Amino acid sequence: MSGTSGMSPGTIDVLVVDDDFMVARVHRTFVERVERFRVVGVAHTGEQATRAIDELRPDLVLLDLYLPDVFGLDLIPRLRAAGHDCDVMVISAAREADTVRGAVRNGVVDYLLKPFEFEDLRARLERYAQQRGRLLAAVVRGQADVDRVLAGAIGPASTAGALPKGMSVETAELVERALRGTEGTLSAAECATSVGVSRVSARRYLEYFHTIGSAEVSLRYGVTGRPERRYRFRGQPARLRPAQP
Repeated sequence: MSGTSGMSPGTIDVLVVDDDFMVARVHRTFVERVERFRVVGVAHTGEQATRAIDELRPDLVLLDLYLPDVFGLDLIPRLRAAGHDCDVMVISAAREADTVRGAVRNGVVDYLLKPFEFEDLRARLERYAQQRGRLLAAVVRGQADVDRVLAGAIGPASTAGALPKGMSVETAELVERALRGTEGTLSAAECATSVGVSRVSARRYLEYFHTIGSAEVSLRYGVTGRPERRYRFRGQPARLRPAQP
């Protein structure tokens, strides 16, 4: 277990919990590439995670479920009973419906399946930062304010919200048009060719549409290598506007 101390305004402190030392190192590197996020500690067991949360008071815990001494979800009620209000994002290979339902019942802010790439995690961290900002700035004067807070806390990021920093409305509209105009599903590589952007950029925009509920994702398994993520348009067109300065 490792940690640092100190805090900068607007910084979101993260504890990475994973039993695999190499995986934890990769997750730490991913998190620290996202603006505003800082890893303050890494834990490899439930016991280490509990001690780290006591000592470091992180804002967000990236929690693996298959820990050597405890099932990850069982940690959450213990943390709440101890008075810790940190948010929890599950990062796990567990695909069982009961596990996902259990995570929802325990109030996790997101659930990301392994294996994943940097863009997958970045999209979810950026969405979390937006939702957290709305919650911290919320002023409740009546039911409408309560409804807005709940919509941001328990639903997908608003389709009327600002795009994440570094994304443009023009490119997002091109990607959305390609997604809507595709019969069947679309890969990031196919989208990149259609729109005229890099595959990494296309993947980031497609993942954004997935996080706000405008696209669904399926996996296509090949003979070798990782499964290919395929995107299909769903719902209403997103109402896009630039990121706030």
